[in-house]
Amino acid sequence: MRPKGTAAAVGRSLRLYHGPAAPRAAMDALYRRFVREGDLVFDVGAHVGDRIAAFRRLGARVVALEPQAGPARALRLLFSRDPGVTLVEAAAGAAEGEVWLSLNHANPTVSTASAAFIAAAAGAPGWEGQVWDARVRCPATTLDALIARHGPPAFAKIDVEGFEDRVLAGLSTPLPALSFEVTTIAREVGLRCLERLAALGPYGFDLALGESQSLRLGRLATADEMAAILARLPHAANSGDVYAVLGA
Repeated sequence: MRPKGTAAAVGRSLRLYHGPAAPRAAMDALYRRFVREGDLVFDVGAHVGDRIAAFRRLGARVVALEPQAGPARALRLLFSRDPGVTLVEAAAGAAEGEVWLSLNHANPTVSTASAAFIAAAAGAPGWEGQVWDARVRCPATTLDALIARHGPPAFAKIDVEGFEDRVLAGLSTPLPALSFEVTTIAREVGLRCLERLAALGPYGFDLALGESQSLRLGRLATADEMAAILARLPHAANSGDVYAVLGA
């Protein structure tokens, strides 16, 4: 029998992100701007671990968070024997405790702890057929708590489907560099992330759209400039990652 539901979706992700067509060289070139050998990196929303693999190829140690059972199982199969990877089956948010996670079993890449994100997807072009068919409570930690336990990271990647602003609300000290996902159905989340980072320190910003692994500006913009760029993105751009560098 062919696997169905989450198992089939995780299998597709493994083939896509770890298969021979995965853009390993481009991903390594992008992250090499922010990560050096021996650095500590946080991967918040690790899914099936393609970013973990990139960080390890660059010689970094990784603390990876993934709250979903299916992807977390895949991560254990891939990385549990790697002493340079610490796997945490939890979400990140503004406070320690628990969060409600809405699961999309057919497409776990868009499972989310944000009810507003699900509401924004309803009826949006390109999001047809997406169904969040279950809710589960899962443990939640914060970036501050992770820092207290593992030390400060040189870089943090945050990709949590409209919950990025809540993750950054759990950070009280600036990091040298980080990225957070933005979507055109929930631009206001990206704007709140920019505001939070501007309050933490003098950050400069660039943007990579989709899975291009390529920075769009080639320079570091101010928070106001990046906010204007996000506001102008066409809906069809769908998603991307904002990269923030401290002291720029």
